[in-house]
Amino acid sequence: MSSQEVQISLKPTDDQIKTLWIIGGYAIAILFLWNVPYLRTLLYPFKLVTVAFHELGHALAGLCTGAKIISIEVDPEQGGATRMRGGTDCWTLPAGYLGSSLIGAFMVFCGFNVLASKIMSVVIGICLLGCLVWAKNWLLRGLTVIFIGMIAFLWWLEGGIGLRYFILFMGVMSGLYSLWDIVEDLVMRKVNESDATRFAKLCHMPSQFCGFIWFLISIIFMAMGILFGIIAFKQSE
Repeated sequence: MSSQEVQISLKPTDDQIKTLWIIGGYAIAILFLWNVPYLRTLLYPFKLVTVAFHELGHALAGLCTGAKIISIEVDPEQGGATRMRGGTDCWTLPAGYLGSSLIGAFMVFCGFNVLASKIMSVVIGICLLGCLVWAKNWLLRGLTVIFIGMIAFLWWLEGGIGLRYFILFMGVMSGLYSLWDIVEDLVMRKVNESDATRFAKLCHMPSQFCGFIWFLISIIFMAMGILFGIIAFKQSE
């Protein structure tokens, strides 16, 4: 592939430029709303699902390291908790942020195209059903059912156009979860410490350093999702 062909493939279309502006707007709005009292209640349904994805990452890492998953719980104020017996902390602790970043990047990638968004919505539904298996509080159970219903409605509505923007929104929120969570931990002083703080104690490193590394990884994943989305989907339909 010549350099000119590379430049053409990387040049966003007018519709993709609009999508990039939407992604940036989502990021700014989420960062503001996530940490502002009263206003952050607007994000509670989406925040709970984002936290559920994060906790699912912990659970999957726990299973891979021989842990028995007891439960997954989420709370709009204090975050989530995955209770397990066994497992390896050095793997399970970062798995939440890394899992959130990865699925967020995939959601942003798919958000550039309606068909890809529909496929990703099926993946999200499966992940939510996985959370439902270990859910111990009715809040998570009820929210899982509601979100699956919302996905089905957006899929049906006007050929799934709205599903694109829903997937993009969830992708930005999930992909940059490490930023939201660490800022919340430092600014709002929530009861449950962030994974960056707990991992820092485990490794005897500054929590700011761990948080920066995971945030950097999140940015890299997000950038890759955007870049591949621009290359793969020159048409949004």
